[in-house]
Amino acid sequence: MTDKPPEEKKRLVRMSTRGEDKARAKPARLKTAWKRTASQQAWLERQINDPFAAEARAKGYRSRAAFKLAEIDDRYRFLKKGARVIDLGCAPGGWVQVALERGAGSVVGVDLLPVDPLPPAHLIEMDFTDPACGDRLIELLGGAPDVVLSDMAPNTIGHKQTDHLRIIGLIEAAADFAIEVLKPGGVFVTKAFQGGETAGLLKLLKAHFADVKHVKPKASRAESSELYLVATGFTGRTGNALP
Repeated sequence: MTDKPPEEKKRLVRMSTRGEDKARAKPARLKTAWKRTASQQAWLERQINDPFAAEARAKGYRSRAAFKLAEIDDRYRFLKKGARVIDLGCAPGGWVQVALERGAGSVVGVDLLPVDPLPPAHLIEMDFTDPACGDRLIELLGGAPDVVLSDMAPNTIGHKQTDHLRIIGLIEAAADFAIEVLKPGGVFVTKAFQGGETAGLLKLLKAHFADVKHVKPKASRAESSELYLVATGFTGRTGNALP
């Protein structure tokens, strides 16, 4: 279904009482961890205290990830009025919402998980790696896309090397798809990870796009290794393609 600068966090200040310093606001904590694992508890507390998650709820976005795409588009301006957009790994729909808000004329999303409708976008529940998926996406879109977005991440199994290979494989599959279907001058945006073995991927993208940049959106948590590759100015499938 991957990652507009946010406003600076405001400091909450209280008047001190009887000499006690109560000025420093403490993060909210859940009262109970009943039937939750430690990781689930930590995730819930992080969501409660996350300003981007709070702003997403206030603005009606389905996920805080919407701000990642918004910031990237603020910088590179590729979600143009009337653009055709494909969103790979679209659940729960935050990126689709941003694409529609910014004037995309046709948006198609795919995910392994079901996604609640976001008309007029077409959202399908399907495995992107299914050989039939690509043709289905283009059919629903009504033609070649101007933009291919990918915020996909595979399910992890807890084995670092295996998980990393699966991540890279999925990113490369998204890149191959973008190169196969994009219009000339098109844009490909994909989630990647710092420290990943992405040399081959970068070589591939640089052979087919005029410019490739790394972006770490403000909404991407500082402790996360997540970043995004933004490839602009698609030059075509032939000519300077890799052998």
